[in-house]
Amino acid sequence: MTAPSKIIIASRESRLAMWQAVHVQGRLASLNPGSEVVILGMTTKGDQILDRPLAEIGGKGLFIKELEVAMQEGKAHLAVHSMKDVPMVMPEGFVLAAISARENPRDAFVSNKYNGLDDLPAGAIVGTSSLRRESILRAKYPQLVIKSLRGNLDTRLKKLDAGEYDAIILAAAGLIRLGLENRIKSVLTAEQSLPAPGQGALGIELIDGAADMADVVAPLNDPDTAHCVRAERAFSRALGGSCQVPLGGYAIIDNGELWLRGFVATADGKEVVSGEVRGNPAADEALGLQLAAELRAKGADAILAKLACHA
Repeated sequence: MTAPSKIIIASRESRLAMWQAVHVQGRLASLNPGSEVVILGMTTKGDQILDRPLAEIGGKGLFIKELEVAMQEGKAHLAVHSMKDVPMVMPEGFVLAAISARENPRDAFVSNKYNGLDDLPAGAIVGTSSLRRESILRAKYPQLVIKSLRGNLDTRLKKLDAGEYDAIILAAAGLIRLGLENRIKSVLTAEQSLPAPGQGALGIELIDGAADMADVVAPLNDPDTAHCVRAERAFSRALGGSCQVPLGGYAIIDNGELWLRGFVATADGKEVVSGEVRGNPAADEALGLQLAAELRAKGADAILAKLACHA
């Protein structure tokens, strides 16, 4: 297999997205010394509309549509995504060809005044863009005020620094990747805040059937991470599909077994259904479906019926 002489990576232009693209660029360049690997930076609709919660404007697909069009038009060979931004149902004609090794998948507490959630006084304002985090916070800390927080990582930190929020909750992986670990006051345990499906992992998206590029990116795939993320995504897909649902799904490989935990909740956090399964990592998607079925048996359908869906 000979790699093409030029490999073009489509990426969002936020600092974190560009870090991710540069990271993949470096790995592909070292694996394919005869190829020129370049990045095509793009602004997506999800980056442009910042005055409304993501759930209201169409969800996570808004961050990848323009990148997919670039691939369809032959302007790029592949796109790099944060896996938690990839819709659970892939658009027809596209595939996730590789999922790379995971950075810390947990949520981070960031504040200039407080060291952790338990230190926040009643009425403190906490920012998040995630329905999952919002439902967790409302369930466990009903005395706090939860406000929507959109924008890229730097924008969110600026809003915190300007005093608009007492604390914000972000993915630890993004802060670590940008060298901003010093902003993390505490990393929330999975028990405190179960991560989103795919959080901390990077995915490589290709046009379906691009066999030559599939061979090029195959070495970037980390089997353990891929099994975990596939289980998480199957669980999420079975419960929510493309709907905006307060849902957490997190798997690890534990003593050779895939251990998947998941929950679904109402946005106010007053109703939560959770569970866990263990099994062979090779049965990743089946385990995700099994956990989804168990949560439905415990009453998840009643919660889902109350949530407005956004395709």
